[in-house]
Amino acid sequence: MPISTTFSAAAAIYSSRSSRIFFKRLPTKPSHYPRITPDSAHSITPNSRKGSIFSDSNRFSSYHTRISDRSSSRCKTFAGVALKAEAAMTVAAAAPICVEGGSLLVNGKVVLEGVPQNVAVCPVIDGLSSSSAAFIGASSSEPSSRHVFSLGILRECRFMCLFRHKIWWMIPRHGSSASDIRMETQMLLLELREESTVQDDDSCLAQSADNNTSYVLFLPVLEGQFRATLQGNSANELEFCVESGDAHVQTTHVSEAVFVKSGSNPFELIHDSLRILESHKGTFTRIEHKKKPTHLDWFGWCTWDAFYKDVTPRGIREGLESLLEGACPPKFIIIDDGWQDTFDEFQKEGEPCAEGTQFAIRLAGLKESSKFKESGADMSCHDLHDFVKFIKENHGLKYVYVWHALVGYWGGLLPSSEKMKKYNPKLVYPIQSPGNVGNTRDIAMDYLEKYGVGLIDPEKVYDFYDDLHSYLSSSGVDGVKVDIQTLLETLGAGHGGRVSLTRKYQMALEESVARNFLENNLICCMSLNSDSIYSSKRSATARASEDFMPREPTFQTLHVASVAFNSLLLGEIMVPDWDMFQSHHYTAEFHGAARAVGGCPVYVSDKPGNHDFKLLKKLVLPDGSILRGRYAGRPTRDCLFVDTVMDGKSLLKIWNLNKLTGVVGVFNCQGAGDWSLRNEEKQDPKPISLSGSVSPRDLEFLDELADERWNGDCAVYAFHSGSLSRLPREGSQQVTLFTLECEVFTISPIQTVNKTLDFAPIGLIDMFNSGGATEGLSFSHDEPSIRIEARGCGRFGAYSNEKPTHCTVDGEKVDFEYEPDNELLIVNLEGECRIKNINIYY
Repeated sequence: MPISTTFSAAAAIYSSRSSRIFFKRLPTKPSHYPRITPDSAHSITPNSRKGSIFSDSNRFSSYHTRISDRSSSRCKTFAGVALKAEAAMTVAAAAPICVEGGSLLVNGKVVLEGVPQNVAVCPVIDGLSSSSAAFIGASSSEPSSRHVFSLGILRECRFMCLFRHKIWWMIPRHGSSASDIRMETQMLLLELREESTVQDDDSCLAQSADNNTSYVLFLPVLEGQFRATLQGNSANELEFCVESGDAHVQTTHVSEAVFVKSGSNPFELIHDSLRILESHKGTFTRIEHKKKPTHLDWFGWCTWDAFYKDVTPRGIREGLESLLEGACPPKFIIIDDGWQDTFDEFQKEGEPCAEGTQFAIRLAGLKESSKFKESGADMSCHDLHDFVKFIKENHGLKYVYVWHALVGYWGGLLPSSEKMKKYNPKLVYPIQSPGNVGNTRDIAMDYLEKYGVGLIDPEKVYDFYDDLHSYLSSSGVDGVKVDIQTLLETLGAGHGGRVSLTRKYQMALEESVARNFLENNLICCMSLNSDSIYSSKRSATARASEDFMPREPTFQTLHVASVAFNSLLLGEIMVPDWDMFQSHHYTAEFHGAARAVGGCPVYVSDKPGNHDFKLLKKLVLPDGSILRGRYAGRPTRDCLFVDTVMDGKSLLKIWNLNKLTGVVGVFNCQGAGDWSLRNEEKQDPKPISLSGSVSPRDLEFLDELADERWNGDCAVYAFHSGSLSRLPREGSQQVTLFTLECEVFTISPIQTVNKTLDFAPIGLIDMFNSGGATEGLSFSHDEPSIRIEARGCGRFGAYSNEKPTHCTVDGEKVDFEYEPDNELLIVNLEGECRIKNINIYY
């Protein structure tokens, strides 16, 4: 029977009860399957397939147990199951993604060779006109809570993957061989070229659009109580691992563990894939269907790097006052770790602190600690309620958030506390998966394994969140930052596994936030495992990288690059949070520009009195609002498959869109740090100067910004140099940057107003994301004239190939500047930071 035989008939045959019984009774010999050995951490070792019942090339649905999130009659087709069905079957074209001749084909191109016969491929047909996507599963003869299945040898091609290098955090990795794919990979994007699968480009910035390039996306997902990840091995095999995190939750097979799809645009590919998974799995919601927290468009201040755990009401007041004095008013604050009522049961009076016990401190009560109960006579604050009221009324804050851990505190709840007993906490000891310890061990987890966690009874966890959040809400708190979330994956034993426990907590958390806070004011943190990502129904913002670490000089470029790449996945489901930074830090310009193009909240953690207001005013308007992009800032297409941190030649470019303009930030991340687990390539930090190019084609979906008046050219404004250029869509201009330097380009489609007049708004040219200030644009052909709706204050710039006769702002005639050499028009906007109408007459 040809491999192109349609699957629907086989699925129909299998749907009958008698057929399912027949399939269950098919003889199976252990030697015909990969064998799981206790000494190999459940790794799968292929045995000889000769003589197997899987020797034929026919495909049919052979699953007799489903563990997917939604039951359905979708077929699960093993590569080569020999079933001679008597039913009539129709012949159709081969599926775009299928196994044929032992190879995984994607649109006729070989991606994997030597695909084992226990691997299953099933086309996804939900709402699709054709089977352009598929799920991959596999089977084993022996049940286990953890399986590692080979998918075959990966054909050499450039790839980018996102993997968790430690339990809390995810980073990108680039390569061309499966041996470069680390354990705990949660996304894999392949680049397939028609001419050659291995590229040797001298610069990622000179690569032109290639119509012969396609992309293949692998997304390991959740299936029932199991969670999947990808990894490679030394034989260049691509593998996927499925695990439950509970020795008593076992299976012999999975059917929808890895999602695969191909496309010609990598950004559309990722977007469409998550759209299909959202509908098919039903366990998570994409960001476009979520209510976004209210703090995102305002400037904020976090107490962490300013005080760490020594935060006090007095320190908070001093920090807010010093920012107000510099005319950069924070409108939200995060009171981070240090405000809660905690207890260190390992600290003995008069003895030095035992090593690592800071990670085992437990929550003793829901209310604030004693230092927030007496805030000082000058503030007349006697508890958290009084303090929150004071700082809102006296410092103009709109939103106050506080920090807490998903399990209450680092070490969970204190089981001996009378205040905590209603939540039935039990001391449990984390069990890390081989994937976690196979990359980078985390010191916090090492000590939690030693001292244990006071885990809230899953049946009581909603009560805990509701009691905590209702108290905070009654105290005037507007939202919460919930940290240390991936800890749950190590505590699933006895609770149905890691996925089940995560979902239980996540649902309770989101329900409590919805109940107790008027808006969806929740920031998730340390939540970058797929258990959490694919269980997020309401959570709308999450920290996208490891902390900003002001004392770690080699972490600065890694921070910016990792958030940009992580946003490829995370940005489809959450608003990525780039974390705080410090405005007086030597890398502040670098971090500030990155956040300006990141489409993220902007907040700092400056110590009181230690600010760079000149920098902050490039990000923050006088009313405390910010100019935030529409999407998550992501690497440009020509940067996706190059190492912009360690290859010594590639600049990182991050793109985003505003309402009427695009923005591209260019960053030199080379020579200042090394990726984790790249020991063989580590180099001593050595700052270098690099050149590259920026082009309107760096903006995906540029057509969204213009109408029929667009003539194909763009105005390109460079923030630091102040230069304005006119470029065709395929044109480019050079940029040269030293290590830790950056440039931000605003790119605006040029509109043809009449036969002689061309125009393009730029925006507030003293702000990093200048174009974020442009809200509307219209034209009148009578005079002619142009009307711009603009938000904010300062110098508003535009490209105009003719000098206007006069300009007005809200009907009042104003002076303007015009530079004929680069055709830059500047109108000064004064007064309040509201929407203003600029009219330009010719």
